[in-house]
Amino acid sequence: MKFIHLSHTDLDGYGCQLVTKEYFKDGLFYNANYGLEVKQNIAKIVSFIENNLDQDIFLLITDLNLTLKESRDLDNIITKLNNDGSSIKLQLLDHHLSGEISSQKFEWYYLDTTRCATKIVYEYIVNEYNGFDDFTIKWLEPLVDVINAVDIWLDDDIENFEFGKVCLGLIGKAKEINQLLFPDLNRDYKLFLLKQSTKYINKDKSNILLDNDIHTIKKSFLKLNQIDDTIDNLSAKRLVNSLEYEKNNLTIYYKSYKGLLTFTLGSISIPANEFLRLHVDYDFFMDVGRKGHVSLRANGNLDVSILSSKLCNGGGHKNASGGKFEIFKDNSDYVSVKNFVQNKLNNII
Repeated sequence: MKFIHLSHTDLDGYGCQLVTKEYFKDGLFYNANYGLEVKQNIAKIVSFIENNLDQDIFLLITDLNLTLKESRDLDNIITKLNNDGSSIKLQLLDHHLSGEISSQKFEWYYLDTTRCATKIVYEYIVNEYNGFDDFTIKWLEPLVDVINAVDIWLDDDIENFEFGKVCLGLIGKAKEINQLLFPDLNRDYKLFLLKQSTKYINKDKSNILLDNDIHTIKKSFLKLNQIDDTIDNLSAKRLVNSLEYEKNNLTIYYKSYKGLLTFTLGSISIPANEFLRLHVDYDFFMDVGRKGHVSLRANGNLDVSILSSKLCNGGGHKNASGGKFEIFKDNSDYVSVKNFVQNKLNNII
């Protein structure tokens, strides 16, 4: 069976995936915020399913309430595939009251507003499957209770609630690895942070102890070797290493010049300069933001002030420029952004 899990992008959403990873181990994992990101991720999942109809598939959606239209569209697709001979189990587990209408119309849409999604998922696996071994229960169940306390705001459960507040920041501020460019690594990072946090639960002043150690915990993941450094330098090195691994997928071209395109990276000066220093076959580095803002860096081979003026009504210096696309649709899909940018580059006279 192929396990596929789409979840939210907050503490509760990643908590759900920590639970399922402990049980299913392997699978395809996706994360989305509401609106466009949900639609685009569901489209990716459906495409995968349609290309793997010979496999039994369990599609789980958690901590996301689908609109009635989204639910109906997904139900129609899965029903048709199953009627044609596929074996696809669809299950949604959520706690947002805004999904009540969908939950009343579709059997696979389970809604319970009294528990957070992480707790619903945990108890679903315990009740529907074999559950967890004693060792896993010992560290996982207390974290589930912590997430439940803070996500549905049980402030009378003081210890879990206060520890949960720290965990909210732990996940919400874990921005060292870009989610849209490196979704799997970003998810691994956040699940690592959550799992490490369980070492502090039930200790005296656990929330303060965890808060004090967050910096060190983050650095322990970001290190590529045993050499310590500032978290900014470790993040930059990890980023350049990730870009090295993905560079073929991120490469764009402008005439005879070769560039690297990132999306929503932000603050690119250090990683861009480091990447261009290490990869002399690349001439420029471009980052595009969610609103269409463009940042460009170069290594002397290409005047990006001229390129930015032609590409996005921008300007600046020869090796550092910027601008903004006048027409740019908000997007969470890197491939769509890359196609948009490459088409623009191809049409520069």
